[in-house]
Amino acid sequence: MTEYGRGPGSEPWHPEDPLFGDQGWGGQQPAHGQSQYGGRQQDPYAQQQQSQDPYAQQQHDPYAQQQDPYAQQPQYQQQQDPYAQQPQYQQQPSYDQRQSSYDQRQDPYAQQPAYDGGWDTGQPHAAVPYEGQPAAPYHYGETNDYYGTPDAYPPPQPPGRREAAPAQAPEQNPDWDPEVQPEETHPFFTGADDGKAKDDEYDDDPRESRRGDGGERRGKGKKKKGRSGCACLVVSLVLAGGLGGVGYLGYSFYKDKFGSAPDYSGSGSGSVEVEIPKGAYGYDIGNILKKAGVVKSVDAFVSAQNENPKGKSIQAGVYLLHGEMSAAEAVKMMVDPKSQNLLIIPEGTRNAAVYAMVDKKLGLKKGTTQGIAKSKKYDLGLPGWASKNKDIKDPLEGFLYPAAYPVTKETKPEAILEKMVSRSNEEYKDLDLAGTAKKYQLDGPWQVLTVASLVQAEGLTHDDFRKMAEVVYNRLKPDNTATNRLLEFDSAFNYLKKQSEIKIRSNEIRTNPDPYNTYYHKGLPPGPIGNPGDEALRATLSPTASGWMFFISLDGKKTQFTKTAAEHEKLNEKFKELHGLD
Repeated sequence: MTEYGRGPGSEPWHPEDPLFGDQGWGGQQPAHGQSQYGGRQQDPYAQQQQSQDPYAQQQHDPYAQQQDPYAQQPQYQQQQDPYAQQPQYQQQPSYDQRQSSYDQRQDPYAQQPAYDGGWDTGQPHAAVPYEGQPAAPYHYGETNDYYGTPDAYPPPQPPGRREAAPAQAPEQNPDWDPEVQPEETHPFFTGADDGKAKDDEYDDDPRESRRGDGGERRGKGKKKKGRSGCACLVVSLVLAGGLGGVGYLGYSFYKDKFGSAPDYSGSGSGSVEVEIPKGAYGYDIGNILKKAGVVKSVDAFVSAQNENPKGKSIQAGVYLLHGEMSAAEAVKMMVDPKSQNLLIIPEGTRNAAVYAMVDKKLGLKKGTTQGIAKSKKYDLGLPGWASKNKDIKDPLEGFLYPAAYPVTKETKPEAILEKMVSRSNEEYKDLDLAGTAKKYQLDGPWQVLTVASLVQAEGLTHDDFRKMAEVVYNRLKPDNTATNRLLEFDSAFNYLKKQSEIKIRSNEIRTNPDPYNTYYHKGLPPGPIGNPGDEALRATLSPTASGWMFFISLDGKKTQFTKTAAEHEKLNEKFKELHGLD
């Protein structure tokens, strides 16, 4: 029995009882040294149980051990709930929420906050039981169980499970249904501020319960739906706007990344000259074409280039295309060599022929480029090892590297010549011309370049080039007695004569004193007789070592090499017979 219980006598309820009792009742307090239980011995287990079950002081049924002599006294059933005036028990149901104090009696086994030793009545508090003592079981003795009868009210519930009771008992309130789920009471939808309901949110029934901590609210009163509907509408509009924005951004992203790129249709019209620099690929080419008005977008060109099997073969150069043409048609034209506006210099071409080609390509008067080359020959970037021998017919010979050069209508002749010389310097830098000259006892890179020009002019195939290089080196040797260091190359004589003939009479070729006539002068001519290509240059650096000394081509398509003069003379006689020479 806790200190809130009653003794076996017929004493009235203790004035500090939190469940029952009139706060205004001026009950007598026990005198000094006298037990508050009227002289009766206190239950020794009451204080122990108090320390273990902190809620026993508040919730223990005072009627558990004896009959309530006041059961017939209505004034105690009509007493006010002391919880309504005590701030620490604001969560307890008020008197208005129940007809009788017995309707909402608490479960003695539910967990409640520990009792602090007394009620704030202004009176001295009773001694707090010692903590840590083991709890003793409740002693019901032989008292009657008033909760076990059919007419009894249901047992009390712990504070954690208390809810506002209906205004009437279940059997008296037919509208109450424990299975019906409560309405939504979240402050966002009810419109409560800081979890507290406002008085104007409920009407009809003044007895509607309201928990001060913003918890559930129940009752027969009707909520006002205005704020809840507005809140839902605002949330819906915000969500709809957010989803719409996300959808638009997603569509834009998909269109930019995965949609078809803007493109023209058809083959276009007009003529557009476009120059593609060296090292330009994919997007670089697309940007150039877009700026020139050929294609509509870079992505369209890149896509068309990837779809065309030959799209990756587009080289640097100048292309003659059409304006506003589809990307696919632009790629198709660019992979066709005919569409390129290039000046193509074949391997072995002499400078005189190169000048004429430049004049024709640029629409210049004949001899214009040759005149510029003669006047600016030392201003075009020749290397330091280039010879300045007075017998050289053209100092630029051998430095107009054979390749394809892009040109436009605005290109100047000196600009093209400068590109050619620059290209030759790049190619020669990668070759060990100085080392080769030293190896074969030549006077520097200049003479190696001259040998390469002879190999290019006389050879027909790559295999011929290497054998032809060996013939040159063998005839240049000091111990050569077969030709006495004479090269005897018809190509050198044709160069000085500015011709390309294979039918040259012996008396003419052996009597011409021109420094480029290798039938008349020993050793190499003063300079290159043409512009050798890469194969001839590399063959000059790596000739065969089979002892070839002579060569002749009977039909101009195939070259035959021999090692002795006797073998060569037989082929030479046959050549004269075929061409009617003496």
